[in-house]
Amino acid sequence: MTTFTELALSKPVLSAITRIGYEQPSPIQAAAIPHLLEGRDILGTAQTGTGKTAAFALPALSNIDLKVEAPQVLVLAPTRELAIQVAEAFQNYASDMRGFHVLPIYGGSSMSGQLRQLQRGVHVVVGTPGRVMDHLRRGTLKLDKLKTVVLDEADEMLRMGFIDDVTWILDHTPAERQVALFSATMPAVIRKVANTYLNNPEEIKIEAKTATVSSVTQRYWKAVGTNKLDAMTRILEAEDFDGVIVFVRTKTLTVELAEKLEARGHRASAINGDMSQQLRERTIEHLKKSKIDIVVATDVAARGIDVARVSHVINYDIPYDTEAYVHRIGRTGRAGRTGSAILFVAPRERNMLRSIEKATRQTITPMELPSREQVQTRRIDQFKASIDKALEQSDLSIYSDLIEAFVKEREIAPEQVAAALAFMAQQDRPLVMEEPRKPERRDSRDATPGFGDEERRPRRERKEETFSGESIAMERFRIEVGHDHQVKPGDIVGAIANEADLSSAYIGRINLLDDHSTVDLPAGMPAEMLQLLKKVRVRNQPLNIQSQGAADDFVPGAKSPRPKRKGPPNRGGDRPNNRRDSRNDGGRRR
Repeated sequence: MTTFTELALSKPVLSAITRIGYEQPSPIQAAAIPHLLEGRDILGTAQTGTGKTAAFALPALSNIDLKVEAPQVLVLAPTRELAIQVAEAFQNYASDMRGFHVLPIYGGSSMSGQLRQLQRGVHVVVGTPGRVMDHLRRGTLKLDKLKTVVLDEADEMLRMGFIDDVTWILDHTPAERQVALFSATMPAVIRKVANTYLNNPEEIKIEAKTATVSSVTQRYWKAVGTNKLDAMTRILEAEDFDGVIVFVRTKTLTVELAEKLEARGHRASAINGDMSQQLRERTIEHLKKSKIDIVVATDVAARGIDVARVSHVINYDIPYDTEAYVHRIGRTGRAGRTGSAILFVAPRERNMLRSIEKATRQTITPMELPSREQVQTRRIDQFKASIDKALEQSDLSIYSDLIEAFVKEREIAPEQVAAALAFMAQQDRPLVMEEPRKPERRDSRDATPGFGDEERRPRRERKEETFSGESIAMERFRIEVGHDHQVKPGDIVGAIANEADLSSAYIGRINLLDDHSTVDLPAGMPAEMLQLLKKVRVRNQPLNIQSQGAADDFVPGAKSPRPKRKGPPNRGGDRPNNRRDSRNDGGRRR
């Protein structure tokens, strides 16, 4: 199989993965999906990072009957982190399946919350063995409609002592159900479980490919607290680079990110599978001839790119499997040169980082973002170098005469003229950078109603600025996301707070409706900020923010005035697995 369109997946699932940016199935996906769609049992040997979550989730979703609001798929995972990760994957793949619900259940989370969700009805349950057993004993998890059971990382569950729990759960599933067992290794105990509970399974073994990329220096940055675009901009400011390929997961993000990089002064262009072959070839040719310096690409679109001047590969989105990572960083360090690969890793993506290290047989070293002072020093050095170059290579006599005449005419010092010209030349990249506003949440007493143009005052002074119940004028805005998009207030707060650099204390009432919502923000938001917010995406849906006029005054830092949710008891927005999409950079939960 060469594309997902050749697999017999349902239309909603195929639509979702196309939008996500999947273009070619990995070996485990190509081998397992056809058999799982046919209802056959699977015994798969595959390492973490080979794409096996999609291998079982895509066919399972294609076979789900949304009219039956009862668990039809049960996935057992060894850890709560993996359970959450798998549940989020199901949610993403089912984004075009109206009314679909998935629930992660694991120890340490609220039992009452899980009970409410189970009573409302879910189609997929992803859980750790202990908590699944608890629900089965209570009678709160009904498996009479179960179609498929997935045992994910079975050898890890064996190592953690869960194998008896797993067999106990399997004994409580219907006799007529499909079982998919995936394990990185196949010890005798796992083989025995397979022989006992699987019916004439199709055995699939994906050999772990190892790769060493000795000519490429690999580093990673923990994507926490700072917007990824801001982080990449800092890195590009501080690194000595020639050509760069930035890898993202979706076709849409290639265009959006290239536009944002251009707006920040970089020569960038997108390349993705929606572009014609002629346009892709022209973009690559521009990269070769230094007409552009940065290409933002998806995995499939970047295959075959062989440009010697590519000195850096930036994994803006972590790849879905280790093989893709090896292909990515192979775009640099070519023709006998050395290269540099930088990987952005969110906390919940640490397992993939370990898998990548294992596959490449190299340790990927952590890196710190360049400081404001380092970026400023770099800009000054580059400015001085550009002056040296102009002095060495250009005939400046006409300009010398012009400046001399200007100095005499205005009766000012030549240094002042030079400073004015330097200011004009560096308006887009100031040599002296303003102190950035801290992105992290602040105590409401320290909040001010500005939008990032003021410096933070010392705490001794700020202490005198407590609000004392003073209210500020608010404006109500309509945004084009709501219950139908499975959005939560925290998603909206995070997106606006980060993109507008606005303290969450100044985001007022949020009213979630079916196909849209309203949000109250301080009156007088800058026009350019509103224009930016129009394009911000929540749940892969642009906000398209529009003013609806004045709203009630609001006391910053006061208890949130947002009303409790009304309407149907559940549209998917309150489920614990519905976290912000990774493509909404820097989102914060409230």
